[in-house]
Amino acid sequence: MRKALVLTSGGVDSATCLALAVQKYGAEAVLALAIFYGQKHKKELEYSRKLAEYYHVAFKVLDLSVIFADSSCSLLEQNADAEIPKTSYAEQLAETDGKPVSTYVPFRNGLFLSSAASIALSHGCEVIYYGAHSDDAAGNAYPDCSDDFNNAMNQAIYLGSGNQLRIHAPFVKMTKAGVVKTGLELKIPYELTWSCYEGGDKPCGICGTCRDRAEAFRLNGVKDPALPD
Repeated sequence: MRKALVLTSGGVDSATCLALAVQKYGAEAVLALAIFYGQKHKKELEYSRKLAEYYHVAFKVLDLSVIFADSSCSLLEQNADAEIPKTSYAEQLAETDGKPVSTYVPFRNGLFLSSAASIALSHGCEVIYYGAHSDDAAGNAYPDCSDDFNNAMNQAIYLGSGNQLRIHAPFVKMTKAGVVKTGLELKIPYELTWSCYEGGDKPCGICGTCRDRAEAFRLNGVKDPALPD
């Protein structure tokens, strides 16, 4: 049986990847992998599990938090006092002099994909899906979401797995609005997703990822179902 692993974060992009993988491989052949990396809240894991249950796929959680224990990223629990920016990524990049934004977790996608490769091979998977898209890569905000990064990691994992495993980032050249358009066509229950960097009862609506997400839905002519009325 051909199998796929999907890196899931509980957000729009990975939910759309999960739906695509299930559509192609069937639920019984898909494994959803969520990563705990020391983030301030567990919403990503909670919503990843909800999506896995909705699509009836196998679900695993991997703890990589120790690797980021020395990071100054504002998303991490050890930096609980660090403020998460409440501006757009474009506004944040104007202040970083070309460096990644403060919510960039150091080489996160590289580490996630490498770890996922070991798990995928152990489960007989031929592909790893992940939800990188061009909006996140723009301006070097999240450099590990770029097309160049994806191509390099794909080659490394393909060669390092003995030509058994590849990675697939279906949205790497697409905007988030394009991701949402794809998901709406697939009738994804986006009300079961969480993107906000804050861990409140409801999304804050003003952090970079909330703004990015809301705009993507607006460009598709619909309201983000996760935002309060």
